[in-house]
Amino acid sequence: MSIRAFRPAFLAAFLFCTGFLVMAQTSETETPSVEAPAGSDPLPIDSEWNGPAPKLYSKGDKTFIINLGTVLPLFFYSADGNSLANNLSVGGTGSLNYNYYFNSNLALGGEFGGSFSGTLGGNMLFMMPFGVKGTWHFIASPFEFPVSLMVGGVTQSYLGTDYFGLIVKPGVAAYWRFNPDWSFGLNSAWWWIPEWTSSASTSSYGNFLELTLSARYHF
Repeated sequence: MSIRAFRPAFLAAFLFCTGFLVMAQTSETETPSVEAPAGSDPLPIDSEWNGPAPKLYSKGDKTFIINLGTVLPLFFYSADGNSLANNLSVGGTGSLNYNYYFNSNLALGGEFGGSFSGTLGGNMLFMMPFGVKGTWHFIASPFEFPVSLMVGGVTQSYLGTDYFGLIVKPGVAAYWRFNPDWSFGLNSAWWWIPEWTSSASTSSYGNFLELTLSARYHF
């Protein structure tokens, strides 16, 4: 066979082999489709949304709360139950709270705050309450209604005289969950402050109402 006759035959063989290899490679990479038998049920598909909704809080979650508002002196009474004169005016108060969650509803933490109230004589009563605080949350997303109880101590300062005693502070609040990090709401708390002295005739009990705006950070 001459060289001129060999060239067309060689080119035809080369093209045939190349086409065969391409077709073989394509058949290996394609995944054959499998049709379900007639009359059979479709394959089940699991959804990530099945099951109960996730809890808003879980163990280890924490919040930090800033409260700022007013404190109202309500009434005072002596150890024998007699009413005492209320010479205080509406004052201001603020507090910081830290809470640690044990489950989706129960949290335990601490609170530290301060308040000031003027008197009819133009003087000022300063108080610094602090203590351990337990909170139970009622949740109706995006709203939350925590009920709390703080028990601790309070330092009172008036005209250069200081007194340290007990404070019991039940409270209730309402929050709106603005986003995953922040909530905003209203807080109210009752301050029960006994002032015990060496004589029952001079012991007294003070009652105050706290009304504050609250900003709560979740982390």
